[in-house]
Parts: sequence; C-alpha cells; structure tokens
Amino acid sequence: MSNHIFIAASAVVFSACAALPLLAKEETRIQATEILKSEQTVLEQPIRYPEGQARITSVLLTLEPGQETGMHIHRVPVFGYMVEGELTVDYGEKGVRVYKAGDAVMEAVDWPHNEVNKTNAPVKILAVFMGAEGVSNTEPVPPQ
Repeated sequence: MSNHIFIAASAVVFSACAALPLLAKEETRIQATEILKSEQTVLEQPIRYPEGQARITSVLLTLEPGQETGMHIHRVPVFGYMVEGELTVDYGEKGVRVYKAGDAVMEAVDWPHNEVNKTNAPVKILAVFMGAEGVSNTEPVPPQ
C-alpha cells in the first residue's frame, strides 16, 4: 500500500511541476516606439557626421520660464527630445518653430538659432550630440 501512496504522491508532484510553466506569468514583449527616423535636420540639411574619433554626449537641458539659449550653432548632428514643456526656436530667415513635450527633432547644423522658453513652466530637453573628439558641439554666435 505504501508503494501505491508513494507512486500516487510522486505523480501529483510531477504533475504540479510540469504545470508550473503554465502557471507562471505570461512573458510580455518589450514595446519599442520609434521616436524619430531621419536623414536630414529640421532645416532639411543632410546629416553628416564629423571626421575623427566619435564622441557622443547627452545632456538634459532645463530652461526656466523666460530663459533663452542665445544665438548659437551646432557643429555636429544633434538629436533633441522634448521631455517637458514648450520651446520656441527662432531660425532667423528659416522661420520660427514651436516644440512640445514628446516632440523629437534633428537640430540644424551650422545654422544660427535661439531657443526661448516663452511659457510659465520649465522646459526640459534631452540633447544627444553626435560629435567627434576635438569638434565643439555648440558655439555662441556673436551679436551682429
């Protein structure tokens, strides 16, 4: 009799172990949402990487209400992602654009522009510079 109990108990344990994967939480897939895919900048310039040893720099920029960057240029491609707020960018003769939270952009290269927070809330931007050793990411443009 004890042999039958052992076999029955073993069958129950084996069945329970075999069912464990079925009871485990179903595997979830990682979601990938494309934010930006582009071969050109916001001003329709082709994207060109600088020569030399690659150096990627990412920064989280915060502009307080009323704050601006001043006229500047980027010497390297820059990916920008609006994390929070609303930003107005003046590209001079190329016009003015407004970016809001969730927007992504490949910023103009070698084109003067000024970014201004015209709202009453902070603006946060993730900027990723795709530069090279010895090449400046951003340079101020002297007033004319």
